[in-house]
Amino acid sequence: MEHVRDRSASGRLGTLTALYVTQYLGIGFITVGLTAILRDGGTSLDTLALLNVVGLIWPVKFLWAPILDRYGSRRHGHYRSWLLVLQGGLVLALLALLPFTRPAERLGPVVAICAAYVLLSATQDVAADAVAVRLLSARTRGTGNGIQVAASYLGNLLGGGACVIVYDRFGWVPAILLLAALTAVGLLVVWRFREPPRTDRVARTGQAYRALLSTFGQPGCRWWTFVVVPLVYVGAGAAYALVTPALVDAGWTLERVGLVTGVVISVPAILAGLLAGSGIGRFGRSGVLVVGGAALTVSTVLLLPLLNGHAPLAGTVVALGCFMAAYTVLNVVLYTVNMDYSRPETGGTDFTVLSSFGLICSFVAASIGLAAADRVGYPAVAVASVALVAAGVVAGVRHQRRFHGRIRPDTVPDGAPAVAVPGEGRTVVA
Repeated sequence: MEHVRDRSASGRLGTLTALYVTQYLGIGFITVGLTAILRDGGTSLDTLALLNVVGLIWPVKFLWAPILDRYGSRRHGHYRSWLLVLQGGLVLALLALLPFTRPAERLGPVVAICAAYVLLSATQDVAADAVAVRLLSARTRGTGNGIQVAASYLGNLLGGGACVIVYDRFGWVPAILLLAALTAVGLLVVWRFREPPRTDRVARTGQAYRALLSTFGQPGCRWWTFVVVPLVYVGAGAAYALVTPALVDAGWTLERVGLVTGVVISVPAILAGLLAGSGIGRFGRSGVLVVGGAALTVSTVLLLPLLNGHAPLAGTVVALGCFMAAYTVLNVVLYTVNMDYSRPETGGTDFTVLSSFGLICSFVAASIGLAAADRVGYPAVAVASVALVAAGVVAGVRHQRRFHGRIRPDTVPDGAPAVAVPGEGRTVVA
């Protein structure tokens, strides 16, 4: 029985890994690879900035997340039916880029296709998160969210790194075909996925939309969402926003900046995500949160030479790698607690609205950090960022001590079907 349970848990984690990696392949290509290709083709920086605007679709996906919780096929699986369409749409959107072998000369259609891809990817993320909420027990949530965060970096690494190398050596068509083929792996995984029958379907669309607000009524959710999350994300995000301009100010070329920040430091981030996910199961959410906060403090100190205008290659890469690893550890903890607060009957909506708020905080943090640095300098902003993260860690530890046992108190063992108790935000074993 234990062997069957372990295989079942591994299968679920494998499915989630494929979904999360493939959703970020195109995102990595658009934000890193396509940006480099267009710049090489003579596209202005102002126009490239407009391309990044399509990324704003991602944090507003909570607006349509309730639709996915409300509607779905009983025959083919509630969320599986969405994933089949969305994953197939991702492949088709990438294939639609094939005719534009000189993307800089046909920027309008290329940006439109990219916007469609981001919309499909953001919606696929809602469905994938809902599946994760329903399949992962409290014991495996840390591992699942470690995989989710690590997968985002792996997708960026493949989409923004490997596909650009293929483009440089073999051209546009082979690069796009590789991207589409890798994304199609996720479609095959979804096709073979057998979603457990759903017995807690939301009865009305209005009820699904009420979940956007009712999720904050759970014990401690407002404290977590509006105190812990902003402190950590604004602090860490403001510090990270300093990296690229500081590297440019220190004399690094744009090519080196892109290679290091888009590819090289993704490797320690991937490893940190996986380690943090497994560490949560062993040391708890508070323990890993403290480790992440301490690591971010140390790595910010290591970044001080860069922030003061000195950026030797080896030392800077090590400092950036440590910083991204620490940032990733914090991300995994925040995502895991967000999933603790996600109720099975409205998992797509709950997890999406909670994670979207954190994403908005990150966007705001970048603006705050850069504006503040223009007035007081990079080092002062870095120190303030560390103080904010430390305050967030303290608040997070207090939150866990007080509320952890009251958040989705399910003790569903792996392999046992979970049945939601409507309106209660808890599950029981069937």
